[in-house]
Amino acid sequence: MINYIIQVILFQVLFVAVYDFFLSKETFFTKNRWYLLSTAVLSFVLPLLKIPTVQKAVPQEYYILLPEVVLSPQKVIEKAAWYQSVNYLDLLFWIGCLLFFVVFLIKLERIVRLVLQYGVARKENYKLVLLPKETKAFSFFNYIFLGKDIPSSKQEKIIQHELVHSEQKHTLDLLFFEFLKIIMWFNPMVYVYQNRISLVHEYISDAVVASKSDKKENYINHLLTDIFQVEHISFINQFYKHSLIKKRIIMMTKAQSKKVKQLKYLLLIPLLGSMILYTACSSETSNVEQQKENSVMYLDESGINKRIFESKQSYMDVYMGIEEPKTKEVQLKDLTSLELSEYNEVVNRFKEKGQDIDLKVYEGFENKARKVLFMDMSVSLKKIKSNKGSIIEGDDVPFSLLDKVPTFPGCAEGDKDCFHKSVSKFVQDNFDMSITKDLGLSAGKKRIYVQFKIDKEGKVIDVRARAPHPALQQYAEELAQKLPQMEPGEYRGKKVQVGYTLPITFEVK
Repeated sequence: MINYIIQVILFQVLFVAVYDFFLSKETFFTKNRWYLLSTAVLSFVLPLLKIPTVQKAVPQEYYILLPEVVLSPQKVIEKAAWYQSVNYLDLLFWIGCLLFFVVFLIKLERIVRLVLQYGVARKENYKLVLLPKETKAFSFFNYIFLGKDIPSSKQEKIIQHELVHSEQKHTLDLLFFEFLKIIMWFNPMVYVYQNRISLVHEYISDAVVASKSDKKENYINHLLTDIFQVEHISFINQFYKHSLIKKRIIMMTKAQSKKVKQLKYLLLIPLLGSMILYTACSSETSNVEQQKENSVMYLDESGINKRIFESKQSYMDVYMGIEEPKTKEVQLKDLTSLELSEYNEVVNRFKEKGQDIDLKVYEGFENKARKVLFMDMSVSLKKIKSNKGSIIEGDDVPFSLLDKVPTFPGCAEGDKDCFHKSVSKFVQDNFDMSITKDLGLSAGKKRIYVQFKIDKEGKVIDVRARAPHPALQQYAEELAQKLPQMEPGEYRGKKVQVGYTLPITFEVK
């Protein structure tokens, strides 16, 4: 989200820079109005664009289908102090939004109060509110607020001016930016945009009224003869605003811009093109110099990462074992498109054989830049041919290759889904989350991996666990040993021993 906000602000800076340097001095007022409105909207849309023809093609990600037990995080945070679970950045954002929304309501209330206090004189095309002992002049939709102390000789021109604002719905423009100020109160460019479009509104109205006047000089004199009060409400169109008077007069006395200068709006084309290119490619990791190398396979033997063999060319190495590598895990979004393609090829290869495998990516052992595919094996690795690296399985048979899976008590014989659900329910019902409270675990998602086997008699044996704390490891092993005896699995008509790795996930706030 922060990256998105930064891109929005950056794009708005560029759009306003183009406006200030190339367009603001021209007399194409209506076009400038739509430029400001459209670019304000585009700055929010462009960061979301991901053009397939520009981006590198990224294959579809595949999800591991192993049953994962997710424990309710509520039990973990019950004892945590309330301030430990507060996201202060989010809190600051919503406080700011609430504050600016209240400010908006106060401004709106001031306008409503003027209408109710002084009444409305209904005219043909507008509603007039006369303000006693005031020299203010402003409009809000089709309501024109006019100070009674303004000389009657000037009131007609002022009303004509404010009618242009009303007819062209300028209040909607200002309210749009007022809304942006509520949701992006921290963005200075919203205020810049509102200031620019307020001035454009005055240019438009001045141009229309001055064209109807006998002499443009007479209209200009109306702006200069007196000093008037100003109502400080950001979403109303004010006739007398001292900071804008000089700019308005300069623009009225300026010669009409030549039509050929409208070509300046074509500057949007390369600007938009560069923005789309930036947003489409910003999340991609460069792999121009990435080359295939001999793929090295490693095997976990008693905690030692043993190099087994080198085989075909690839972008990543392979590591097979029960324990996760000691190096840092790499998220799929951080892989290059070449590495991600290779990852998905491996996943697809297992899926085509009807096998599910827990496949993750870690930094390399010998070279961190050379990433490693970690295959979390749910069966014991009995023998390895060092010359080919093939796995020879003993009594253990992978779950996905069984003719009949082990049957959990109460399930139909060989019901795989029931087995998954029953094991998950057993863990959820029997895992005491209070054990995680006083272990000093850091915030975030935590995983426990429990390895066990169901032997030929259906008993749970060889239980091992890996957890972020020794106490959790011992507790998880004791819990798995309490699993009920089951009907053993079968492979080719024979009862076999089946190995599992059960991931248990919980959240620490």
